[in-house]
Amino acid sequence: MQQRTLGKNGLKVSALGLGCMSFASTYGPAGDRKDAIALIRTAVDKGVTLFDTAEAYGPFTNEDLVGEALVQVRDRVVIATKFGFDINLETGERNGGTNSRPDHIKAVAEAALKRLRTDRIDLFYQHRVDPAVPIEDVAGAVKELIAAGKVGHFGLSEAGPTTIRRAHAVQPVTALQSEYSLFWREPEQELLPLVEELGIGFVPFSPLGAGFLTGQIDENTVFAPGDFRNHVPRFSREARKANMALLDVVKRVAQRRAATPAQVALAWLLAQRPWIVPIPGTSKLSRMEENLGAVELTLTPGDLAEIDAGTADFAVAGERLPEAMQKMTRL
Repeated sequence: MQQRTLGKNGLKVSALGLGCMSFASTYGPAGDRKDAIALIRTAVDKGVTLFDTAEAYGPFTNEDLVGEALVQVRDRVVIATKFGFDINLETGERNGGTNSRPDHIKAVAEAALKRLRTDRIDLFYQHRVDPAVPIEDVAGAVKELIAAGKVGHFGLSEAGPTTIRRAHAVQPVTALQSEYSLFWREPEQELLPLVEELGIGFVPFSPLGAGFLTGQIDENTVFAPGDFRNHVPRFSREARKANMALLDVVKRVAQRRAATPAQVALAWLLAQRPWIVPIPGTSKLSRMEENLGAVELTLTPGDLAEIDAGTADFAVAGERLPEAMQKMTRL
């Protein structure tokens, strides 16, 4: 497995990580725990070293799952988790909104360490910016956790440029996590130039467009009850029909290169910058193995030009998030 470096402090990880949210109930009913643990351990055997989770996934159950899966190989992997939502640490009850008060951040860290069965969190992200807490206070709290040896690196998720600069001035940010794919190219406008300037790594979540870029979804797809895509505007039947033109570009390249659409979409991301580390998620072993094949797929300049010509100005139909969730991004 190829390696990449996130941030100026040299956090080395596999070129593709594994997003573990898929093991929760985000895409419908959660799967079998034993199968999830087996998949995570197989990913380790295949060279994956970056595993991404969060207290909010469950809440709590995803961290516990990841902790059990990785405890025996702890020194071979990098575990990323997140704080920032207002979740009761005893009951798991969601109180709504965000909570990045320094005392809460530290309490979340302690709870996460226990669930993850570890003595340190390698990469600790603020899941969403809390408008009620100055980002300098947030960065300062994580800086104290780093000094105490409980956290290795500081990350931000879905933050805006001003927030990133202010946080980075207090505690260097190792990675910014935001959605980025051929299905959502907004980060190219401000975020990628900014993190390149500051020496921050970039970790795209939903690098396969929440499954759309796999080629397995069309206008007739019926999502399971509880699948978040049932509430996402760009996954409405009409939007999916309109967006198939983008997928057709990816499919043409995939056919020519004897690859799958998912592999082409991930290889395209890897080709954008050497410090981009996508974290595709899946609960299926075959899909995980397919995704990892993207690391060995080097797109030619001609491939990249064809993809860019066919997708750069494509206007994706439908908003990427429900309105309430959009209000929590780019703060």
